[in-house]
Amino acid sequence: MAGEVTRTPDENLESLIKEADTLKARLEDERLKLNDVTLSHVAERLDMISLLNVKPRRVLRGHQAKVLCSDWCADKRHIVSSSQDGKMIIWDAFTTNKEHAVTMPTTWVMACAYAPSGNLVACGGLDNKVTVYSLTSGENVSSQNVSSQKKTVGTHTSYMSCCTFPNSDQQILTGSGDSTCALWDVESGQMLQNFHGHTGDVMALDLAPSEIGNTFVSGSCDKMVLIWDMRTGHCVQSFEGHQSDINSVKFHPSGDAVATGSDDSTCRLFDLRADKEVAVYTKESIIFGVNSVDFSVSGRLLFAGYNDYTVNVWDTLKCTRVSLLIGHENRVSCLQVSPDGTALSTGSWDCTLRIWA
Repeated sequence: MAGEVTRTPDENLESLIKEADTLKARLEDERLKLNDVTLSHVAERLDMISLLNVKPRRVLRGHQAKVLCSDWCADKRHIVSSSQDGKMIIWDAFTTNKEHAVTMPTTWVMACAYAPSGNLVACGGLDNKVTVYSLTSGENVSSQNVSSQKKTVGTHTSYMSCCTFPNSDQQILTGSGDSTCALWDVESGQMLQNFHGHTGDVMALDLAPSEIGNTFVSGSCDKMVLIWDMRTGHCVQSFEGHQSDINSVKFHPSGDAVATGSDDSTCRLFDLRADKEVAVYTKESIIFGVNSVDFSVSGRLLFAGYNDYTVNVWDTLKCTRVSLLIGHENRVSCLQVSPDGTALSTGSWDCTLRIWA
């Protein structure tokens, strides 16, 4: 038709971007209408948390380089840790004894995880692979035995940054620098589901705390937090707010919120029901990035490991700092509350792990 204006692809794209921005602004307005009260305001009537008596109880020495990742076993006693030296070590956290030390074919083993049964551990890193090791070759299983019982389950196109077993030994969920997450079958090594949505390296993931949990959360260098449905592979919710890379994500024990830690030196709490950020944990004096976060069993406390060698303990509801754990001599790269909530393990670039209680 003579009167019709033809648009170039660039103009088309520009108008679509404008339309998306307008819709985003309208959504934000709708959210603000519902945002009648802040979390810290609601929490004012709650009692303050009395002085926490958390002290370092054990130091696990054995890695020759930076500790990058660790995970508690469901037996509440054993810990697996991985390091820049290419070693994966299984520890007895009570006695501080090393039960196995496995040398990986690569350095920078960035991720490790215990299977729910305690019979398998998985790890990976700069080799782009997730490898599973069996710990069940009789009572006196040697490190040589463990090394020989290894199986490569899946391969990404970039480094593997995080992994976890979703409620069974049969499957493993991984996150990678190729900006995807993937669900693998341990036995066959087949990829069961692929999760595309991030535009930067995936740095962390966590499962929703339900027995039949089909959702998980991922955090990425694109500053986004995405909630995924494991069955469909689709992203069902997304959160933004951080100013820099997200290094750690953790579901609140209720399953209704997610905590995050970022290079922007803040931790944040995103509520799935309110569909928005409900809390920011920060102080003017804190200028270092957050590498790892985890909740106490009740969810009232949020532990966060920082680049300034400390662990800050936050009151999740009041958004205030209740304690500061000092002991490591380099950045705290990973931390995790034990399954029964009685202890906290931290790993650091000072080559040690510490158990606090």
